[in-house]
Amino acid sequence: MDRFGAIQAFVRVVETGSFTKAAETLRISKTSVTQQVQQLEARLRVRLLNRTTRKVNVTADGAAYYERALRLLADLDDAETSLSAAAAVPRGRLRVDVPSPLARMILIPALPAFYAKYPDIQLDMGVNDRRVDLIGENVDCVVRGGEITDQSLIARHVGDLRLGVYAAPGYLERAGVPTHPSELENSHHRVVGFLWARTGKPTPYVMQRQNEQVQVHGRYALAVDDGNACLAAGLAGLGIIWLPEYMVRTHLANGELLPLLEDWRLDEMPLYLAFPPNRHVSAKLRVFIDWVIELMAQHAPVLDRRPVADR
Repeated sequence: MDRFGAIQAFVRVVETGSFTKAAETLRISKTSVTQQVQQLEARLRVRLLNRTTRKVNVTADGAAYYERALRLLADLDDAETSLSAAAAVPRGRLRVDVPSPLARMILIPALPAFYAKYPDIQLDMGVNDRRVDLIGENVDCVVRGGEITDQSLIARHVGDLRLGVYAAPGYLERAGVPTHPSELENSHHRVVGFLWARTGKPTPYVMQRQNEQVQVHGRYALAVDDGNACLAAGLAGLGIIWLPEYMVRTHLANGELLPLLEDWRLDEMPLYLAFPPNRHVSAKLRVFIDWVIELMAQHAPVLDRRPVADR
């Protein structure tokens, strides 16, 4: 029995949900895939998959084995690509998780150039803002806005997102244009709340003007946990929104959103790329990190906060 081949076949069946599709991606016959999985189950003495005429479902034992098999295949791939000859051409599967607005507006549009340079890298991109167990879910790295609270991770500061306050013209016609952040606490104003993954609750925004500082909670009829949804709510006139500048540039240019309280400042939101300390930084992960840093330098560069005298 080819143990490596059998493990690879099982993993592909789980991912595709089909023996036929697994065989197509592996470029072997369906019979070979079926036999390899059966041999693997016989060796382990457990059922990994439940088969019906319509679909294939992974069992509880199969799900646990799948996660370990993924790590095994990833470690093997890292071992191979760490060799100098292989490292010259990064290849293999890379699992990343990024916020949906960043994926939609910056990362994915730039991927054609990335693949032109690294055609042998396969990206599995989770697109959300949820908390991710990098070890348990076998994720190579995440990109997140805000400070990284998990001190066990290695975090690279890759960008700073400038934040602004915006609203749709229709909303401002109904509720009026605020001239001070404190007005957003009034009953006739509404904000769109943003539910942060770390707390599951909206977080107040701190706005500053010279020596004056105001913490704004605001009243909301809608709170969301995704940046794209927050933008959509603002465009629909559901309330005042706080978002990174890169997300609203087009909508400001065409008049769908208007900037508010421009004489007030919000602290920039740091953007971090994080990965587990025990995860080998393979060639494919290294070039992905470098690519993200290069992209963010164009769209939201890291700000130099040192005093002018120290620069």
